[in-house]
Amino acid sequence: MRETEERPLYQQLMERIRGDVQSGKYKVSDQIPSEKQLCEEYQVSRVTVRRALHDLTEEGLLVRQRGRGTYVSVPRIRRDLKHVTSFHMACREMGMEPETKVLKAEMQLSDASDQRFFACGAGTMLPGTVRLCMADGEPVMLEYNHYAPTLQWILERDMSTSVYAMLQEKKIFPGQARHEISLRRADEEDARYLGVQVGEALLQVVEEIYDQDGEPLHSSRQHIRGDRFTFLI
Repeated sequence: MRETEERPLYQQLMERIRGDVQSGKYKVSDQIPSEKQLCEEYQVSRVTVRRALHDLTEEGLLVRQRGRGTYVSVPRIRRDLKHVTSFHMACREMGMEPETKVLKAEMQLSDASDQRFFACGAGTMLPGTVRLCMADGEPVMLEYNHYAPTLQWILERDMSTSVYAMLQEKKIFPGQARHEISLRRADEEDARYLGVQVGEALLQVVEEIYDQDGEPLHSSRQHIRGDRFTFLI
């Protein structure tokens, strides 16, 4: 490999390793060659190899295990918070197969946060769902949604599909969103559905989504496995 003005050696090596993963030469959870082997295979210095591995680890493609080596990591779902994207779309953009299990779909009593967001009174019932979202068969997110009072019809539909695709059939489109991201400790319900230990750290994302006309569309609280998601802000 020769260094060029456009691409330093470590970036060229990153592209080669990334290509090897994408082609299936190195599969998920496979250990990649050692630093010494990579130096010999690509005729580059150890400094170049270490920089490339460091950046690929930061990118999330690889994971380094102390005392064991470097492995191809389980792919993470990337969500760009500048745009409102459905879970199904985010999965498919990463080449994963989405699946959603509906745990609850019913009218639910609004709380103080709902009443502020939807400008509704105490005692208002809202269409609500609890869904378990999976990527390639693995649970990654537990999602709690409340929808605008005018969307009661949504509970009669198949909520295991993309909700946004369903709304778009009615010419309703997500517009702007407000996000709050924090850490939470997994409770028993999180542990049961997400396959984690009670007390394990999860990401919690609270969203308020408005439609194309600026009207409240739905609110969402998501409990997410941090090892399977990357957020772009």
